[in-house]
Amino acid sequence: MTRWKVLLASLAMCLSLAAPALAQQASDTLAPERPGGATATRPAVTAKNWMVAAANPLAAQAGAEMLRAGGSAIDAMVAVQLVLGLVEPQSSGLGGGSFLVYWDATERKLTTFDGRETAPMAATPLLFQNEKGEPLGFMAAVVGGRSVGTPGTPRLLEVVHRRYGKLAWGRLFEPAIGLAEQGFDVSPRLAGLVAAEGDALKRFAPTTAYFFPDGAPLKAGAVLRNPAYAATLHALAEEGADSFYSGPLAAEIVRTVREASGNPGVLAEGDLAAYRVKERSPVCGPYRGLEVCGMGPPSSGALTLGQILGMLEPYDLKALGPTSPESWRLIADASRLAFADRNRYMADEDFVPMPTKGLLAPDYLKARAELLRGDDALPEVAAGMPKWDHALLSPPAYADDAALELPSTSQIVIVDADGNALSMTTTIENGFGSRLMVGGFLLNNELTDFSFKSQENGVPVANRVEPGKRPRSSMTPTIVLKDGKPVLALGSPGGSQIIGYVAKTLVSHLDWGMDIQAAVAAPNVLARFDAVEIEKGTSAEALEPGLKALGFPVKSAEMTSGVQAIAIGEGELTGAADPRREGIAIGE
Repeated sequence: MTRWKVLLASLAMCLSLAAPALAQQASDTLAPERPGGATATRPAVTAKNWMVAAANPLAAQAGAEMLRAGGSAIDAMVAVQLVLGLVEPQSSGLGGGSFLVYWDATERKLTTFDGRETAPMAATPLLFQNEKGEPLGFMAAVVGGRSVGTPGTPRLLEVVHRRYGKLAWGRLFEPAIGLAEQGFDVSPRLAGLVAAEGDALKRFAPTTAYFFPDGAPLKAGAVLRNPAYAATLHALAEEGADSFYSGPLAAEIVRTVREASGNPGVLAEGDLAAYRVKERSPVCGPYRGLEVCGMGPPSSGALTLGQILGMLEPYDLKALGPTSPESWRLIADASRLAFADRNRYMADEDFVPMPTKGLLAPDYLKARAELLRGDDALPEVAAGMPKWDHALLSPPAYADDAALELPSTSQIVIVDADGNALSMTTTIENGFGSRLMVGGFLLNNELTDFSFKSQENGVPVANRVEPGKRPRSSMTPTIVLKDGKPVLALGSPGGSQIIGYVAKTLVSHLDWGMDIQAAVAAPNVLARFDAVEIEKGTSAEALEPGLKALGFPVKSAEMTSGVQAIAIGEGELTGAADPRREGIAIGE
């Protein structure tokens, strides 16, 4: 493909934009409308002392309350998560899992905590296959007990609070308990999602009774109370996470999973009792003189993001700019190459050998970056051959994964007055999880993040189901360091699109000079497999002719990212919340 075709397509695109650059427009005209129809325009939020950004205003306010009371970032995070589980139960909560990336300002150390769900000990690689060994349909696997893994979030909250909390444990529960008992206004987003689910959310009686009172779906603005959730929170506040992992609540969780009509699961009380949070070393990759750090396996987020940025490092995206199809050719093909490696190698490295260091090795990424030197889209991509971290007699062969991650999840970022910072991505996986409700909260369907096929032609899939294993995730909670100190914390919900959302935000901010709110709100353009996905209804649709001229299939679709971010400057914090959702940033 010759350059002149691309230049003509670029000229047509630029004329259609009727503005000098996406960077100039992002905060005013490019983002989609917010739920309920309000135009998505908002400024960045600045503060001197502390900042919290979360996916719902009530949750952000709960975090702000703890920070005003002198609490730590961890105190605020616990309060935020407990409220999120009430006001946006479809996305995260006590029945799910979380990844936390944490900067300890006193120790000047970055660490990560793995609160990911685990497969029950009775699970086998055939869990999501029928009698003929064929993979089940996705929704047939999701709805019911089969998909439920051992939740990790309650134990994660307790573990990190014991280590980093300043306020009393019980104090953190007060906002969520008050809202659960007294009621809260149903948001337009929650009401819309319940209505869209319709009959799919009516399989199980407790779920139906909560989301369809009097037989009709929840309405925006209605006051919703959740006394069962309040009772669960009272028990956790008084007895700690043990009240979740043993005793009557644990027994009820197991009974609900095992007796789920039409699709029972294999979770046992012993799985809950045995659950442990794991502290892990962060995975970091260089970009533009910074260190971009996040969660390692079983998350694929930091590795895939690090690969994308590592392949882009040799290219001058700043000079090309955000309106250039050539910029997006480089980003798209770097993403496609990284996803090929992700689908081949990435899984829970406690269970399978992984070339974790090799995937981010400078010589490996340099060789992969060379594949981007051409003028056109790569006709096909394949996993590379990184060096293995261990001296293996024979490196294992893995078949490509076929796991499907659909958009859901939630994101929290916080910086406290002492300079501690965190980014936490938290989820029950698919919207409304398994659709099973216990103790006022929904149970996850996290096991469907495993590959439904366990092998191909006798070659095993790294991300196959195994007892006690944690399914691979795309959650990408991220903290960016400069000279050994955090300068940015961010992350997003969105299934396997999360990685692209975070990459877009970083490139928009670091290469194209957008302020952090504009970078968050900028149109989403990403690639995971062959096609480039462009956010419908934004000016990024003008990129389509140029990308097609380069040889890409192009798809236009809604992309409800939910990026939350805090930029950390000298004496100033700048918070940003994705206008596509209900989240806000609050700081003082």
